[in-house]
Amino acid sequence: MSTALYRRYRPETFAQVIGQEHVTGPLMAALSKDRINHAYLFSGPRGCGKTTSARILARCLNCAEGPTATPCGVCDSCRDLARGGGGSLDVVEIDAASHGGVDDARSLRERAVFAPARDRFKVFIIDEAHMVSTQGFNALLKIVEEPPPHIRFVFATTEPDKVIGTIRSRTHHYPFRLVPPERLQNYLAELCTAEDVEVGQGVLPLVVRAGAGSVRDSLSVLDQLIAGAGPEGLTYPLAVSLLGYTDATLLDDVVDALAVGDGATVFQVVDRVIESGHDPRRFVEDLLERLRDLLVVAAVPDGGHAVLRALPADQLRRMQEQSGRFGRAELSRAADVVNAALTEMTGATSPRLQLELLCARLLLPAAEDAERGLRARVDRIEKRLGVVTPGMPLASPVGGADRPEPVRAPADRPAARAERPVERPVEPAPVERPAPVVERSQAPDDAPAAPSVTADAPAARVDEPAAPAAPPAARAAEPDGWGTPPAAAQAAADAPAPVAAGSRSGGPDTATVRRLWPDVLTALSGLKRATWSLVSQHAQVVDYDGERLMLGFGSPGLAATFGRGAHSEFLRQALIEVVGLDCAIEAVSGDRGSIRAPQAPATSQQAPSHQPAEQPAAQPPPAQQPAPQQ
Repeated sequence: MSTALYRRYRPETFAQVIGQEHVTGPLMAALSKDRINHAYLFSGPRGCGKTTSARILARCLNCAEGPTATPCGVCDSCRDLARGGGGSLDVVEIDAASHGGVDDARSLRERAVFAPARDRFKVFIIDEAHMVSTQGFNALLKIVEEPPPHIRFVFATTEPDKVIGTIRSRTHHYPFRLVPPERLQNYLAELCTAEDVEVGQGVLPLVVRAGAGSVRDSLSVLDQLIAGAGPEGLTYPLAVSLLGYTDATLLDDVVDALAVGDGATVFQVVDRVIESGHDPRRFVEDLLERLRDLLVVAAVPDGGHAVLRALPADQLRRMQEQSGRFGRAELSRAADVVNAALTEMTGATSPRLQLELLCARLLLPAAEDAERGLRARVDRIEKRLGVVTPGMPLASPVGGADRPEPVRAPADRPAARAERPVERPVEPAPVERPAPVVERSQAPDDAPAAPSVTADAPAARVDEPAAPAAPPAARAAEPDGWGTPPAAAQAAADAPAPVAAGSRSGGPDTATVRRLWPDVLTALSGLKRATWSLVSQHAQVVDYDGERLMLGFGSPGLAATFGRGAHSEFLRQALIEVVGLDCAIEAVSGDRGSIRAPQAPATSQQAPSHQPAEQPAAQPPPAQQPAPQQ
């Protein structure tokens, strides 16, 4: 029978105690100067080294060369108190959880008056000292206050506030702490090397997380994994299954689906969680931790590795990509909603129902009536419209170099821009307009209608590649103000709803394409840098129905830019190379209206909308005269 790891690797000197330098350093200095107090109080969380440090202190006090900060390890006292030693008569350990009454305290007081049998001091280590009753502490008070010169007391407890003040005031109090994750992970890696155990990537962070900073708990978890490992060593799937944590693939899928509002994939992940036997509450805890990591990455995009040191480099890059698809307000709101749902799931009779309701709230920020819900909706709208940073100049419309400048209100007031009828879709019924705007655009005989940024061609972002001006005939067929040509809009309205992802071909689904999307972008960068720049910065996977891959762009202008040229062909080659997927690629704007490459007009009724240079601005072309009402 093998010995447990936490017993086999228990420290024997203060130098071997990890993560408690704020305690071991002063104790070693006191031992070196022979300034030893008669009573000590060691407090801190479980498994952080309180009882072990008490044994090391007794070893240092009774060493043949002591008191010393570095016991020799060869004398009788050192060998008796070492790992696997038989123990010493002069070092007494008492478990106060079962010996905390007044009678036990009186028995200890009677034994303390006798001189040590062999060593220099008689050391009493009282573990779980907070379990001693008030009467028991009162019985010990006199001997703790004025002990014989050969007596030393060490109280170890996880709750120092329950130790009565008269005892605490007569001790030197040393608070122990949990071991930092990075330090503990390095220590576990050294133990795995000493045990000749092969450890897979991502396993030790799970062990550290399960141990929660406790060295003993972490060693117990690692011992369990080593015992159940196969010939290939400690693998990530084995650790996930034994410890009950959620696979990182499930978290990636649900986060990617939430970024694009893909409810089908979100609820498919919920079904996979339940069908695989995972605890819904544990899944929510893991999702909350992932959102916390995304908030950290969004706050410090260039310094995330310094905060999340336990994460592998590839996982950190993946989180950086995911955080870029959300706004900070949207991430903060999602974390608040998940945290509230985690509290509600405590004692819930139907955890799956609570989990599905949580997913519904995450997908519908409009259901939030608080300020955080409004901020999340603003984040989504800005991301959809491709809003540039305030203070940066807006790019000119695509193909709008020879178009007339729109007529603006005096001083270009925001209110005037919002009231111009050309800035919004015109309803069939007449709309009452303010007087200043009517004076400038009321009659077609005075001046042509001022084209808005989205009327004839969508606005391009400042970082969008410049597109050449389209000829008049081609511009006549460009998308309208809503980002969709009339024919395409009618076809999209008549088309049936897309089927479930991957249901036709049985191949990759939407979640799989999203998961492999970074590899697709890497392959695309080697094929065409311009396409890679456009797709990596402005596109994300919206849906894949087995035959068609839909890419969502922040604005109709970006989607129209993708539709021109051979961008889709280069992306198709990258998909074939990485995913083995040969499908049609369709670009959609923020409102999910299809954007296709412009086509030449079919009839002569689609006249060019630009004016000749010699024609006055006040005289509109005859082709632009309004048609009589039918």
